[in-house]
Amino acid sequence: MDRSKLPDRAKSLGIPLPEMLGLDQTDLKLLRRLQTQGRTKRNELAEEVGLSIPAVSERMRKLEEHGILEGVYAKVDPKLVGLDVAVFITVTVESSNKYPDFLKAAQAHPEVLEVHAITGDGSHLVKARTWNTSTLERLLSQIQQWPGVKQTRTNVVLSTYKETAALPIEEFQSSKSV
Repeated sequence: MDRSKLPDRAKSLGIPLPEMLGLDQTDLKLLRRLQTQGRTKRNELAEEVGLSIPAVSERMRKLEEHGILEGVYAKVDPKLVGLDVAVFITVTVESSNKYPDFLKAAQAHPEVLEVHAITGDGSHLVKARTWNTSTLERLLSQIQQWPGVKQTRTNVVLSTYKETAALPIEEFQSSKSV
């Protein structure tokens, strides 16, 4: 694939060609739409991308089979269901041989939304949502008892200006559209 034909922005950012990932422009259109409107009916998707309903269904099946499309979920407003406190917790796990046990405990905890292995201070960054400061205190106490946890540092979110699970698919540029 000749990267010299990529648009300058895509080249400078190191954005891969969709074809290198096994995707074409139709797949990208489907993914863009499903990220923003997951309940879109297949007949609407078919009309939007210019394919038959069975063809769209087959593409979606392949995207799921390859793990690209992991599911379509409802976005729930956490504050409206009482989960008013959002936190980012930097966790230091004492040894990499303790990571599997730590990750298993994090995976099992319903208030933990995300866990990332990081560089810099700490070994993991945990995003969690809870109801109030009392439940936050309980959550922190639980995390500090997980296998291998040596230290935690918590940042409480005061307000959120952007929170999305949508990926920047529009940044992909096909060599065919250049």
